[in-house]
Amino acid sequence: MRVVSLVPSLTEAVAVSVPGVLVGATDWCSHPAGLDVTRIGGTKNPDVGRVVALAPDLVIANEEENRGPDLAALRAAGLEVLVTEVRDVAQAFRELSRVLRACGGPARPEWLAEAEEAWAAPGPLARRTAVVPVWRRPWMVLGRETFAGDVLARLGVHQLYSGHPERYPRMALEDLLAAGPDLVVLPDEPYCFTADDGPEAFPGLPCALLSGRHLTWYGPSLAEAPRVLGGALRAALR
Repeated sequence: MRVVSLVPSLTEAVAVSVPGVLVGATDWCSHPAGLDVTRIGGTKNPDVGRVVALAPDLVIANEEENRGPDLAALRAAGLEVLVTEVRDVAQAFRELSRVLRACGGPARPEWLAEAEEAWAAPGPLARRTAVVPVWRRPWMVLGRETFAGDVLARLGVHQLYSGHPERYPRMALEDLLAAGPDLVVLPDEPYCFTADDGPEAFPGLPCALLSGRHLTWYGPSLAEAPRVLGGALRAALR
């Protein structure tokens, strides 16, 4: 089996669960450390020719992270493309099992069983409301039906734009402030918010700087995400 992954979190999941099957991954596939495979460009601009040249049995992708025209081009070249859809934690577990089976691996490796157990009782905070920027210049926030929004909801954090018609709406900063959140959640990806870049825009509000990998990746990091994210949220609210 030869597999190319166009999704960083799926790359990590396959690499640790079915060693040796990955032959290609994106430039953004940073985990596991030291992964030695051919790099085929970004998630939004993969080098289709390079992927085809690797002659994979399967390409794994995601409907949000990868562009339809690129996936169509891969299919037109005769490649099998498995496209995942992940809008919440439960769906992530199902799609991970589907991907691992398709790659010839176990449907429920140890880390996935541990993740399911961890999310069965994640120890949520007392309910808080939050705005969750994912980009700056312009400001963009989590909206409806996002995996990260479901992760936060399970930890007791209700993001205020969960009912917005768009999944990642652009918002004016004054509107975010006027929404009256208890908390601002600032992940370090896709925009890398830091202590010096982000919190100053929200004076007087507690800001939780979160690991984007634990908030937005669906893979082995899910097993420790409740602990890591919960700890960072509690620290911000002290």
